[in-house]
Amino acid sequence: MKKFALSFVILSLVAVLLAACGGSGSCGGSSSGSSSGSTPTVHMCGNNFVQSSITISKGQSLTLVDDASAAHTIANGSWVNGSAQPRQEPGAPVVNNLQFNSNDSHMIGPFPTAGTYHLYCTVHPGMNLTVIVH
Repeated sequence: MKKFALSFVILSLVAVLLAACGGSGSCGGSSSGSSSGSTPTVHMCGNNFVQSSITISKGQSLTLVDDASAAHTIANGSWVNGSAQPRQEPGAPVVNNLQFNSNDSHMIGPFPTAGTYHLYCTVHPGMNLTVIVH
C-alpha cells in the first residue's frame, strides 16, 4: 500500500510539473515578413524568438513583441558558442539594452542600409535574431 501511495504522489508531482512547464500555448503569434503597408513583426516566447530570422525591405522598421511573462533585454550583437558578443554593425539601428516585460512591444529601426544584422537577448543565452535587409 505504501508503494502504491508513493507511486501516486510521484506521478501527481510529475503531472503538475509538466503542466507548469507546458505553458498556456498562447505564445507564438504569427511573425510576418515584409508585406506592403504593415510593420514586420517578430514574437518572443519564453527564452527564444519565435523565428530566428526575418527579411525586411530597406527603410522598414521591425516590431518585437514579448508574448510571455519572461523579461528580455535586446541589444545589437549575438550569442556565439554560449558567449555574448555585443556588436554595433554599421548601418544597423542602435539597440542598447531595450527592456521588455510581459506583453510589451517595441519598434526597432528603421533599417536604412541593406545587409545582415544581428540582435540578441542579453538575458537568455542563445536567443539570437538575424535581420536581413534587402
